[in-house]
Amino acid sequence: MKITILMGSPHLNGSTAFLVNAFAQGAKDAGHEVVQFNTAHMNIRGCLGCDYCRDKEKGVCVQKDDMQKVYPEILSSDMVVFASPIYYFTLSAQLQAAIHRTYSIDIPQNVKQTALIMSSGDRFVYGPAITQYYQSIVEYWKVRNAGIFTSAGDDNKSEQKYKELYEFGKSL
Repeated sequence: MKITILMGSPHLNGSTAFLVNAFAQGAKDAGHEVVQFNTAHMNIRGCLGCDYCRDKEKGVCVQKDDMQKVYPEILSSDMVVFASPIYYFTLSAQLQAAIHRTYSIDIPQNVKQTALIMSSGDRFVYGPAITQYYQSIVEYWKVRNAGIFTSAGDDNKSEQKYKELYEFGKSL
């Protein structure tokens, strides 16, 4: 199975990266192909809402930035994993920009399942991000949610969380 991970954390060695690396290692150890993008360190501009991708050239975004690297990976993946720190109750702006830009490719037909990995300083902040994930990804794309994983505070870089995410990746 091919898995694309979109991570929206500006912290290269932060909690979200720790969790993503655990998942990715488990998935690789299970024999899956894993492609990772850190959207926080890419040049991805927000959607312009111009509808060029719908009205002029179907599936082609008028903006030529780093999403051009991301589109083919999503379109050829069986699974997409979204990973983000939670800032003010929702996914990071850097990940949001990439999610909004998938509007141009509409519903990726190869993707059959998705997952969500989130880290934060507090365990009671995930509700809005989970709702957004279900409505804008799981329900709209008509995919199976393979799992939602949260980590907060001292658990963010714990051995227990590493094992949980590693085992999830390995179980696919």
